[in-house]
Amino acid sequence: QVQLVESGGGSVQTGGSLTLSCVASDAIYNYAAGWFRQLPGKEREFVSSISRYTGGSTVYADSVKGRFTISRVNSTNTVYLQMNNLKPEHTALSYCNEDLKLHNMIEEFRNLPSWGLGTQVPVSS
Repeated sequence: QVQLVESGGGSVQTGGSLTLSCVASDAIYNYAAGWFRQLPGKEREFVSSISRYTGGSTVYADSVKGRFTISRVNSTNTVYLQMNNLKPEHTALSYCNEDLKLHNMIEEFRNLPSWGLGTQVPVSS
């Protein structure tokens, strides 16, 4: 089973930026990928997804459109999430995951079998 390791989180002030990285233990070329977040006391929710192969299709949650950008580098098995203009309500534990189907990143991610440890993104005012 693939291992996913998220990194790049850390304290940031309102208006600041962070780039999260997700490195997979196996090739990601054939997989769609996505980022998700879990706010304190809340269920995990969808943030963004990118289609497999060249990543020509991306989807964003309404709350992050225009602020976040997802990308992928298949040669290093890495998926990124560039986050700009962060606000305190963006404070969350962020996770990545992958699946053969882009649809599952958006609608079925709660059923994905395994998750990494995530990376914390605390945004202070």
